[in-house]
Amino acid sequence: MKQFKYFLFLSVLVSSLSIKAQDPQFSQITETPLLINPANTGFYNGHFRAIVNYRNQWQSMGKAFQTTNISIDAGLFKSKRRKAFLGVGFVLYQDQAGAAKFRKTNAMLNLSGLVKLSKKSVLSAGIYGGAVGTNADYSKLTFASQFDGNAIDNTAPTGENVIFRSFTTTDVGAGLAYEYSSVKIDQDHDDVIKFRVGLAAYHLNRPKQEFSAGADYRLPVRWVGNITSTIDFEDTRFTLAPTALIQKQGTKDNSIPNSFFIRGAYDYMVGTYLKVRMSTGTKTTGQKTQNVIGFGLFYRSQDALIPTLLAELGDYAIGLSYDVNISGYTAASKYMGGFEVSLRYNALSSSLFATRSEY
Repeated sequence: MKQFKYFLFLSVLVSSLSIKAQDPQFSQITETPLLINPANTGFYNGHFRAIVNYRNQWQSMGKAFQTTNISIDAGLFKSKRRKAFLGVGFVLYQDQAGAAKFRKTNAMLNLSGLVKLSKKSVLSAGIYGGAVGTNADYSKLTFASQFDGNAIDNTAPTGENVIFRSFTTTDVGAGLAYEYSSVKIDQDHDDVIKFRVGLAAYHLNRPKQEFSAGADYRLPVRWVGNITSTIDFEDTRFTLAPTALIQKQGTKDNSIPNSFFIRGAYDYMVGTYLKVRMSTGTKTTGQKTQNVIGFGLFYRSQDALIPTLLAELGDYAIGLSYDVNISGYTAASKYMGGFEVSLRYNALSSSLFATRSEY
């Protein structure tokens, strides 16, 4: 039975790669801003930001998906006096899947322009462009014709006459983001209410996926809409940070019923953090560093419940989350989805007064 589960998993994996390729996803969506919208480039409180994300999914199937992301971005010519400034960023991420170590490596350059519409609102427009390399050890793939009823026989004929190959493509996309914020100045902590909405499109050029000679399949455009917010409860140590994200990429493939990998045209994720300030500073002492612990719970449609822990320690932050799989795949996954960790450095993000209302 265990061998059959592995066979079933690999069969669906191969089908998902060849039929309807999808972008990899992270559960800590607030810690992957440049993968959600290029307009988020440079759009934060601070002057320099670096984030590292690592995700290990389907550990019950031998770490089937491993995804690593590194993003760096900064605001150029950014100050309270200027009504407009630029954001520049770089994204490098790699997704590795399955026994064949199917890898997609993305290197992207982001550029954004931000305009202060008023003291409380900012509009940002961003673009990205770069290269994507795809490769794998295709000799490690197994196929349905190699299953003898009890186990997979790697020496049996595959029945496939396609010669797979590695390839590199270009990729471009764009996005818009708008933020409204209201700040109530206090002696020991400025209370903030902030909402940001964004809309982005990835793979606008629909890169051709040339897994074999003559292949004409093109990666579908990924449309992303999201809302993030920060709501400080006045005169308390508590902050609520609700988040929602909806994505559309491609269309549902009914030839693979109950497939986790091809969930259909739309995919959404909702949840919130409840953050508690463990320590705070004052204007009188000049101490501006605060430490925050955030407890989060998120839900990804037809897939998982995701408990999350976020610790923000001055300019640094670490996030931990785990996907508890609740889809139809639980018979094989045993509710074990994916572990994820994020590390963030944000220069001057800890300042309570110098940067929270910077733009």
